[in-house]
Amino acid sequence: MWCSLFSSSTSHFTTIKCSIPSDNQEFKNPINGNVVKLDLLKSNNNGHHVATKTSFSPCDETLYNIPMSQIRQNIPTKKQLVDTYRQGIIVEGAYRQTVVIRSYEVGPDKVATIESILNLLQETALNHVWMSGLLSDGFGATHGMMKNNLIWVVSRMQVQIDHYPIWGEVIEIDTWVGASGKNGMRRDWQIRSQATGLVFARATSTWVMMNQQTRRLSKMPEEVRAEISPWFISKQAIKEENPIKIEKLDDTAKYVLSNLKPKRSDLDMNHHVNNVKYVRWMLETIPDHFLESYQLSSIVLEYRRECGSTDIVQSLCEADEEVLFDDVVDVDQHKRRISVLHGFSLASGLLEATGLLESFSQRPFSYTHLLKIKEQIKNEEIVRGRTTWKRKISSMPFPT
Repeated sequence: MWCSLFSSSTSHFTTIKCSIPSDNQEFKNPINGNVVKLDLLKSNNNGHHVATKTSFSPCDETLYNIPMSQIRQNIPTKKQLVDTYRQGIIVEGAYRQTVVIRSYEVGPDKVATIESILNLLQETALNHVWMSGLLSDGFGATHGMMKNNLIWVVSRMQVQIDHYPIWGEVIEIDTWVGASGKNGMRRDWQIRSQATGLVFARATSTWVMMNQQTRRLSKMPEEVRAEISPWFISKQAIKEENPIKIEKLDDTAKYVLSNLKPKRSDLDMNHHVNNVKYVRWMLETIPDHFLESYQLSSIVLEYRRECGSTDIVQSLCEADEEVLFDDVVDVDQHKRRISVLHGFSLASGLLEATGLLESFSQRPFSYTHLLKIKEQIKNEEIVRGRTTWKRKISSMPFPT
């Protein structure tokens, strides 16, 4: 069987020209290093799946029209254990991907940003579905979900970060799924250093299904349950015995940012604002001087509704407790300041001598957050959040 690949008159399809022998053998054609079964290509009305096959007689040349997106993506139709392109493998039912922290994923301190970490969690989750052979053309949706016009939406997410990866560091990300009630799914992650095995971060999330047209939550169809349940694992990255209840903020919150408008670049493949953008809007309310000395150690998010491209968003933030020290002792300049602790003035030198200053500087602080859509009639909640912070420490928590 001889095949050649060339572009057709439309930019969305590529034509494969083949000479077919007289018998009905099954042939495979390598495209970009991958194998495509030509006899499985079937046409449909919307053009998502491929292609048409003209009638032919023995040894005639036959034209197969294949959507260019399918050739470029090569989405697997069967389970794979190794993905050499993404440095991913399946290990005991979980997906493990090796990632290098790139320059655009770090901040001025050469440490990975929280947005980069969240993006990596999202990417590895999608790659896990990709390797399972269940991925359709949606944002992580399976074939059964696409058939029922369903998409995934996250309802809750928690991330704990002990250490941050640095620029150029090689990390391994494990992700797996499990059941969450009758109609939900839990997805967990663990991030660690490939060089040392040190665990950097853990995360867990809960996902439910939404009808893409009605935008209402939906029960999980049995065919979808049959697709994903064989992948379920019982272990958890974070065990929450008593989940923290996040209180709702109102307009009296101390820190407020209004008139936040989504950009086109903020939208994902489901046409709503990406979850990572929510976190950026939350963190923008925290004072700059606090962010200079503290780094995020955990975040809990409770999603209430989606945010569209035309919504105007308001970000509210309130410190759960006031920072006890309004300044840090400047050792280099040998400055000694007086700080107020529960109404009593104490010399910072005395605090240092007793070790109290160090203990207070390492004490975590937390903020409560709320994103809501600002409308004249009512303010609808998008997501509630709670962030916990600790003093910035060295990004090298192990011997160099």
